[in-house]
Amino acid sequence: MNDVATLIVLTLMAGLAMPAGAVLGRVDSIHPNWLNSETRHGVVAFGGGALLSAIALVLVPEGIEVVSPPVAAACFLSGGLLFLAIDVFLDRHKSPGGQLVAMLSDFIPEAIALGASFASGNSTAMLLAILIAIQNLPEGFNAYRELTVKARVPGRRVLTAFFVMALLGPCAGLSGYYVFAQHEMFVASMMLFAGGGILYLVFQDIAPEARLQRRWMPAIGAVLGFLIGLIGKMLV
Repeated sequence: MNDVATLIVLTLMAGLAMPAGAVLGRVDSIHPNWLNSETRHGVVAFGGGALLSAIALVLVPEGIEVVSPPVAAACFLSGGLLFLAIDVFLDRHKSPGGQLVAMLSDFIPEAIALGASFASGNSTAMLLAILIAIQNLPEGFNAYRELTVKARVPGRRVLTAFFVMALLGPCAGLSGYYVFAQHEMFVASMMLFAGGGILYLVFQDIAPEARLQRRWMPAIGAVLGFLIGLIGKMLV
């Protein structure tokens, strides 16, 4: 399989993790006791650990190799500030779509960076694809529950929309491969920008939601999520 075909498959699989998470959310809505509270929070924390590993092991190391410290700082901070602005806007308008916006806001730039990495033959491209899929699963779960419970959107409609959004992965990946790969500084800046936004997301939404009193699975779930990225980084 050539690089383009591999890229399409990987970005599509990473995107399909969103509707896969929604399917779990649908099962959880129909059979609310199939997962206990600690396990559910552990899954969320696992996704948070995977997100942190993507920042620490792929996005930031790759980004700072290309751009200067002032540019790196500006891009990283801008990502965090954008997610902050999105959060404030959604809160003021009482919109329940925060998880959905956050999911797409980190998935699309990561997919573009993945495409550019494939074009340059970067060994971390496969690792990044795996981490994107791991993070999209709990984000899809949370976004589905948020839209169906708070916004009262029919579950089938949300699930269909998530399947359509999965196609954004190959589109973004191919644009990174054919368009942005020639602009190394832009890709590095995008990686740092996404890293700042994801870090905001982890501490604003995922970490607080994952915590439970006198329960330890969520914390060890975060460790295991990061461990997946660590092992992947060492293998590549």
